[in-house]
Amino acid sequence: MRQAAFPDLRRFGWSRLVESGLGTLVTCATLGLLLAACGGGGKSASSHGASSSGEARVSITPTSGSVDSTPNSGIRVSAAGGTISSVSVQTKGEPVTGRLNADGTVWQSKWALNVSQRYAVVATAVTHSRKRVTETSSFRTFTPRQTFTTKIIEGYGQTYGVGMPIILYFSQPVTDKAAVERALDIRSSRPVIGSWYWDSQCGTAPVCAYFRPRHYWPSGTQVSFTGHLNGIEASPGVYGDHTLTQSFRIGSPLIADVNTAGHYMNVYRDGKLFAHWAISSGRPGDDTPNGSYLTIEKANPVDMKGPGYDIEVPYSVRFTWSGDYLHDAYWSVGDQGFTNVSHGCVNMSPENATTYYNMAVPGDPVNVTGSPRAGTLDNGWTMWFLTWNQWVRGSALHEAVQVASDGSTFVSASSPPANSSAAPLGASNSYRAPAL
Repeated sequence: MRQAAFPDLRRFGWSRLVESGLGTLVTCATLGLLLAACGGGGKSASSHGASSSGEARVSITPTSGSVDSTPNSGIRVSAAGGTISSVSVQTKGEPVTGRLNADGTVWQSKWALNVSQRYAVVATAVTHSRKRVTETSSFRTFTPRQTFTTKIIEGYGQTYGVGMPIILYFSQPVTDKAAVERALDIRSSRPVIGSWYWDSQCGTAPVCAYFRPRHYWPSGTQVSFTGHLNGIEASPGVYGDHTLTQSFRIGSPLIADVNTAGHYMNVYRDGKLFAHWAISSGRPGDDTPNGSYLTIEKANPVDMKGPGYDIEVPYSVRFTWSGDYLHDAYWSVGDQGFTNVSHGCVNMSPENATTYYNMAVPGDPVNVTGSPRAGTLDNGWTMWFLTWNQWVRGSALHEAVQVASDGSTFVSASSPPANSSAAPLGASNSYRAPAL
């Protein structure tokens, strides 16, 4: 049976938007260990004294006393006639980190500055004769007239299946997708290669962004996400004023391979065949659509309504928005394994449906094959409909993301580093959407 109503996504535990209110924080630069740099620019504050006379000259952008209208440019410190020895930034917003270039003459902050915040920068350079020159800059960032917000589907500390993407919903259209992508940082306890993908047809927001690994997540991976969106100009005049954070866990592999023509479902758990179950799928005209889906939510029971039926269905696990479930169908046990009689769902015996229901979490792969009906992108979490090359083309940067315990970096999508994750046994992913 099929239930068409759109689900209440609050079940996933929306992450609250985290706005910085951390008190006064000072970031002192340990220059050899700082993170990758961003761009800079604008006017600077400079110390007096020319390098030709043996003194260093220190410049800080933004200049002291200014109102910074380009927070995405961050803070830039440069030195002439010497090398930078320390940079500290004091703010009530988020801590500021950055990186020194190879010759020690330029320090650049990594992320955008928070809007509506004050900053105090102290930078020191040392000349070749060991003279020290210190420069300061105090400024504030502007308050934008328009802002956007972002929500993440994952809930704090929850467990998800190996196919689960990171899903972001944006409240406003995003025209500078590249700037937003660069502001998104992922950390994982096991190394993963993946990529971002933008979707303007997601239906739940003006635009959505998804991160998906090239292969499934390794079992047991701890994942944390930080969207450094405060100060990012997503579209002309529209800025982020929040930082979004979340942490979650990837559980054990649980993969269902549904063969509608053969009337069976193979269930793989921890890389091994767990069960071979008889099923009944959609009858002719209501065929269960092919596709490499993910489980979305589950409930016991679900009220399913359609032409000629209105019934409470036990042990139901959803995998499409249009209302396809894997569920207990005690009324069709005699047909299971022989013929397709459902309204589009995958019918199981009460015992088998209960077993699967108790194991399933959001993000478990469900691969449907054998149907005369093709699946549709965005009818469910269909991120695995796309090949790796199709997926990367949906990124604004067209690059892969290398994720490790210390953060994520962009790398070539055509020859990414070796990835420890791989599709577990049973993850056939045999259905692919038409080329984009």
